[in-house]
Amino acid sequence: MRLADFIARNMEPILVQWEAFATTLLPAAANMESLGLRDHAQQILEAVAKDLQTLQTREAQREKSLGRGPGPIDATETAAQTHALLRARGGFNIRQLAAEYRALRASVLRLWMDDCEPVGSDLDDIIRFNEAIDQALAESVTFFSAQVEQNRNLLLGMLGHDMRSPLQAIQMTASYLEALNAGERVSQAAARLIRSGSRMQALLDDLTDFNRTRLGLGIKVTTARVNLADVLADELDELRAIHPDRQIDLNVSGDSEGIWDSQRIQQLLGNLVLNAIKYGAQDAPVRVVVTSDVTHVRIDVRNCGPAIERATLARIFDPLMRGPDRQSEGDGSGNLGLGLYIASEIAKAHHGVIEARSDETETSFSVTLPRADRTVIRH
Repeated sequence: MRLADFIARNMEPILVQWEAFATTLLPAAANMESLGLRDHAQQILEAVAKDLQTLQTREAQREKSLGRGPGPIDATETAAQTHALLRARGGFNIRQLAAEYRALRASVLRLWMDDCEPVGSDLDDIIRFNEAIDQALAESVTFFSAQVEQNRNLLLGMLGHDMRSPLQAIQMTASYLEALNAGERVSQAAARLIRSGSRMQALLDDLTDFNRTRLGLGIKVTTARVNLADVLADELDELRAIHPDRQIDLNVSGDSEGIWDSQRIQQLLGNLVLNAIKYGAQDAPVRVVVTSDVTHVRIDVRNCGPAIERATLARIFDPLMRGPDRQSEGDGSGNLGLGLYIASEIAKAHHGVIEARSDETETSFSVTLPRADRTVIRH
């Protein structure tokens, strides 16, 4: 008996074995009923049987085994994709999802061989069956991973949002204590709370922005006509107050007026300058140079120091990216590895471009922003 016919005629015994294996996938399966344990198994098997009965070229078979087979005609998702979403929402992990397919593959082939004793001419069915299972597994893993990532981003977004209220209460209390003039020790403690609260606020802002981008929402900006020279000067004054031991220079030439989100541009500049302060030579100034032409304004942030390795430079704007010498810096420095990524997203939200260059003499981050307000992202 051909394998497709065997699957169709023995659906229930196969499903019984699928269900028996699914019950072992704890803790997710602990309180699931038979219908949930069998979730979409029959539809997956029916799709596999139909695939075995369909004429296919060798190239089509290869594409299918790589998870690039044709999608469903009258549905937005395949049974394997829907199964993955429900397993992710049910608390299964990706290893358990893959184990279901491994067990399904083994049980179908074992039952078929024991019952039908296939001959050499049936070997192509085994190859085709494995390719169909591989496609279903690839579809499931892709959808499962996307669901898990979305859930993680939603959780982090809610966490960042819900932590703002208690943090604001801490900051307000610290400011009140500092204003009491209740002695030097109280004032110093309040100042430490204010500084730590500001660092936590910056981390939460980065986390919120990161999650917006990962959820496809983009960086939120609200634009107005501003003088970029004034906007950047205000930000650098604050950075000089925070880092009084560092020299930060600003040089502006040409017309620096345009339509941008001033707070976001300050955030972009702050991230670039703080990166330059942290990783540049401590005895050399950080230089911010602003130039312009008729349609664009360019901001260059330059510092001296060790060159960034080429491999690191190629991925410098990736989220959570740190170079080999920076991997251990999750030590309370107020850095999630998101600063440069968020800077690039702010530039993108303004339809601008950000680039990085580095050699033995200088590292430079350059941002080019159009002056005009071209359907900037708003939410």
